[in-house]
Amino acid sequence: MTITQSGHARVFRSLHTAPAPLALANAWDVASARVIEAAGAPAIATTSAGAAWSLGLPDGDFLDRDQAVERVGQIVAAVAVPVTADIEGGYGADAAGVAETVAGMLAAGAVGVNIEDGTRPPAELARRLAVARRTADRAGADLFLNARIDTFLSGLGAPDTRLKETLVRARMYIDAGADGIFVPGVTDTATIAALAEDIAAPLNIMASPGTPTVAQLGSLGVARVSLGSGVAQAAYAAARRAARELLGTGGYGSLADGLAFPELNALFPEPH
Repeated sequence: MTITQSGHARVFRSLHTAPAPLALANAWDVASARVIEAAGAPAIATTSAGAAWSLGLPDGDFLDRDQAVERVGQIVAAVAVPVTADIEGGYGADAAGVAETVAGMLAAGAVGVNIEDGTRPPAELARRLAVARRTADRAGADLFLNARIDTFLSGLGAPDTRLKETLVRARMYIDAGADGIFVPGVTDTATIAALAEDIAAPLNIMASPGTPTVAQLGSLGVARVSLGSGVAQAAYAAARRAARELLGTGGYGSLADGLAFPELNALFPEPH
């Protein structure tokens, strides 16, 4: 039975719980998405950085809207679990551009989007979130709107005011229509607990080496844990290790941990 976008959206929304957070190993193409799904992932999140790198572009809103929508559509068609898309700042110069992006992602089958503030004024992201919500409502679609706050990731403001500023932004973004709040760049347990306690929406934390485990984050009140561009970075690091070994010592030992060819090949059906 084929599950509709609305059915996937209901499942995806229900996965945001503490103390058992939704754990997302972000994908950037069909192959990475299929590998992650086969590992048991209940949903797929994309990484805009990974997608951009795979197309020869830097991260930072250089990915074209059409390229981003096409990549998400390819992933949605290849997996049987819900897919949420990282759309950076919305791939639009203004709110109308964001609306076009969100409409495209819905048409591609995405059940959620991440929109980030970065160095934009918070009021600008609030406007973008509001238009994203209106776009989904007009389409009759259930869209999980995740608002990313970059105060910690980008080191915005003085360190002793960063938590307060994050909470102010979170309230503004929830009022604008956000369903979840994503705060990358924070690993301190006291800060994470304070965020979870004071934000009236599911809290998403980005994990990397040194971050508390998924279970520990769940006990702090976190509802969603994602790896961002980390999986793509690790994959490209593996390619570099293999190349350096081959060109340096002439060895091949770094290939020992690779997926077996039959296992990887079996993830992709033969075209009809």
